[in-house]
Amino acid sequence: MGTKKTDSVKMVGMVSLCVMLLISSGVVWGMGSRVPAVGTAAEDFRLVDLEGKSQSLSQYRGKVVLVNFWATWCKPCTTEMPAMQTTYDKLREKGFVVLAINELEDEPRVREHIKQHGHTFPVLMDRDNKVANQFGVFGLPVSVFIDEKGVVREYIKGGLLTEQLILDAVARIQRPEPMKAASLR
Repeated sequence: MGTKKTDSVKMVGMVSLCVMLLISSGVVWGMGSRVPAVGTAAEDFRLVDLEGKSQSLSQYRGKVVLVNFWATWCKPCTTEMPAMQTTYDKLREKGFVVLAINELEDEPRVREHIKQHGHTFPVLMDRDNKVANQFGVFGLPVSVFIDEKGVVREYIKGGLLTEQLILDAVARIQRPEPMKAASLR
């Protein structure tokens, strides 16, 4: 018979082994893998929207895209959505898109929420949390601004989006880079 200390050590070892096996097998899907660095290309993804159509990030190349990870149960998420809608309405003709990515919820609940609040921006279903993990999402909401070339320009964690914040971010992204004079030596 083992002592309490030996049994505890064995238990910790077993738990550690199980966690390592789950992680290495890709079963652990609840946490984001890495936050995309500002200034790097956003990894493409493909998800189905509420109409059943497949959409990808790359199909919006040439537009500024706000990718917002959210859930109906998340109060900060639902609090910032009206600002997203208002800005989407103002700027969509000027090359701005909102892609609201719902994490792990059932479609009828998401559909009812969107209908009830009158949101018209595309809502994509991340049923297996793969895209959220791809974007390093841990906690909701998370918003990622991606420029016309597909480069991550801003990454915002938490329910901080206001209409003015979105307008300012889009203006910064759409502002052309200043021309740099060539040095003649």
